[in-house]
Parts: sequence; structure tokens; C-alpha cells
Amino acid sequence: MNIALFASGKGTNVENILSYFRDNKKVKILFIATNNLKSGAINHAKSYNIPLLTFKKLDLANTNKLVNKLNNNRIDLIFLAGFLLKIPEEFISQFNGKIINIHPSLLPKYGGKGMYGDHVHKEVLKNKEKETGITFHFVNEKYDEGEIISQHKILLEEAETINSLKNKISQLELLNYPRIIHSFLDE
Repeated sequence: MNIALFASGKGTNVENILSYFRDNKKVKILFIATNNLKSGAINHAKSYNIPLLTFKKLDLANTNKLVNKLNNNRIDLIFLAGFLLKIPEEFISQFNGKIINIHPSLLPKYGGKGMYGDHVHKEVLKNKEKETGITFHFVNEKYDEGEIISQHKILLEEAETINSLKNKISQLELLNYPRIIHSFLDE
């Protein structure tokens, strides 16, 4: 299975995925794409000798460059690992059912435009939720509304803070992202 990873942030999930699948012959991470020249994913790509594709938001809107790169590499699946830009409809139509995102809440709660990272965690705490978690879902043309693949829950404690919640969610992501990728190998 040929995959591409798209990232915008620190690259924690990217590094975890690269490390996990380093010696796996069934999963080939053919490149990492980022729109952020300060993304930690860039260093991880270099460390693991994975080709890197940097692009601007405008390149995503004018999808030919990315679509051609993905098609030329026969990419089977695209995994968004902390990728914050909205994927344009034209891009989605080219890879419908092949783009998977991770979201730091139990969708449909706390999804949508502007709901990422600490924004999600603040809302979860503000609303005194008893549980939260992560959701893996297919990407469609609306933020965080694609078909849910799986959800993984954690319970919140009375004295939960944004930092403690962020750490729990991060651990849940690191544990489950490789498992989700593995689940596509069996199909």
C-alpha cells in the first residue's frame, strides 16, 4: 500500500507513523506533504529519507501539482496527520474515499471550521464533558463530516486541564494511528 502523509504542525503523528512502519514491507510511505515550512514533519521526512513535498495554500486550491504527484506515485491512501487546511472539492473528487483524517474529539461533537487542537479541548472542558477522544474519518467537502471509520474514547477527570487533556489525546493518537493504517491493509 502506497501512502502519503500530509501535515502542518509539529509532526508528532508523522514521526510515529514513520517509526512504526519503517521496516514494514506492506506499507510504503512515498512522501510527506506540508504547507508549513516550519512544520516538524520536514525534519522527520529528512531523518527517515522520505521525499518531501512543500506547497502553498494556493497550490492546494490549484490541485494539478499535487494530484499529479499523487497519481505519479500511485498513492493508494492519503493520511492527514495534523493537516489544517481545508481540502478543496476538486482534490477530494480525485481521491474520494482515499483521504483519512484524525480529529481530536468524538465527532460530530466539536468539529467544523476552526475546531482543531486547543480550540477543541477548551470547548470540551468548558462544556464539562465526561468523555472525549479521537475520531478517524474519511474526508469529504465539509469540515469533519466525512464517514467515521473509528472512534477511541477517554474519560475526563474532575481536575482536567487543557495540557492534561492534550497529552491524553496525543497518546490516544499515537497508539491508534498505526492501527488505523494497518486496518486498510486487510481490505
